[in-house]
Amino acid sequence: MSGTLNSIYNNISFALHLHTEELSRLQEQVSTGSRINRPSDDSSCAYQVLGLNSQQRSLENYIDNLAGAMNTLEYSSTIVENMLSYYAQVQTRLTQVSSGIYDEESRKRTAEEINDILEHMVFLANSQRMDQYLFGGGDTTSAPYVVERTNGEITSVSYQGSDENRNIEVGPGVQSSAYYVGDEIFCSDERSDPIFSGGTGAQAGTGTSSVTGAVWLTVIHDGSNYKISIDDGASYVTVPAGGDSNQMVTDSRTGKILYVDTTGINSTGVELVRVPGTYDIFNALITVRDVLRNEKGLSEAQLRELRGSLFDSVKETESLLVQNAVTTGTRIGFLDDLRQNLEQIKYHGEDEATRLQEADIAQVAIELSRREVLYEMSLSVAAKIMSLSLLDYLR
Repeated sequence: MSGTLNSIYNNISFALHLHTEELSRLQEQVSTGSRINRPSDDSSCAYQVLGLNSQQRSLENYIDNLAGAMNTLEYSSTIVENMLSYYAQVQTRLTQVSSGIYDEESRKRTAEEINDILEHMVFLANSQRMDQYLFGGGDTTSAPYVVERTNGEITSVSYQGSDENRNIEVGPGVQSSAYYVGDEIFCSDERSDPIFSGGTGAQAGTGTSSVTGAVWLTVIHDGSNYKISIDDGASYVTVPAGGDSNQMVTDSRTGKILYVDTTGINSTGVELVRVPGTYDIFNALITVRDVLRNEKGLSEAQLRELRGSLFDSVKETESLLVQNAVTTGTRIGFLDDLRQNLEQIKYHGEDEATRLQEADIAQVAIELSRREVLYEMSLSVAAKIMSLSLLDYLR
């Protein structure tokens, strides 16, 4: 008898416990709005939700990287556009000078304007965003361009940044760089044969020179032989009797080489040697400034010829800036498209995780109501059963 009553009691207690747990679970779903509040609620769906949440965090990192890269590129694009506006001013001044309406004093004033533009171009090329240099490639901690000055004025500008890009991951398996290698966007790399603009008789040699932009070739005669220099007389190379069709002349300051055909040299003087396809935006402006000042003492005929050729160097570097402005815009467009795609993937992932995790409140309410009825019925039945006495069994 006691065993039977014990069994009845245990079964009733177990049944009521199950009802209580289910009611508690349903009430928790109603209060949280979530069907899965712990892995044990639905281990399979919980695993999927964890995977989707991990994907969301990864996508958020990519989207943050994209936002930072796009902001940096947009800032760089603004700087390049500012440079282009300065180059437009330079071309206007050169047009006015070449038209012959400027006298010597006006040309010198124009040279001062060009010098101011040169200073500002160096400043722009060394621009920073969030303490990182924009045009130093992988080296964003040091100024990419270093200047040399004579009497306070810039005489040369050299690139000291990295030759490698600093790539960041902007998507699964996708890398991009927001920091440019300055030498790639401010310097041409389509070397042509040197062009000699002067009357010394020097011509381009057969070797491939390493000088870039424009250099001044100085030819002197020491009473016995001609001597030539490309470093403003800091060092000279003696021309052998009869000349050499491919004589090497080295700039002692930079180590760069110019190959000169000296067989036709017949007079002394200074002439400009241009190497199309190798100009950078700074060298071009330095050359324009120096020609307008005419500190080399060139003849009026030489100056007229050089002023016309200056357009070529300015146009070359302006085209380079335009090309890179377009490239920057294209890269920004690509990154923006990628960002939108990642945001769409993130949205679908969030939607899927919500679908798996979110409780159907209407269905839960029905189930909760049903469970409450069952629980009340169970309590009623249990009360009747547990109210049986020994007298009831004897009857």
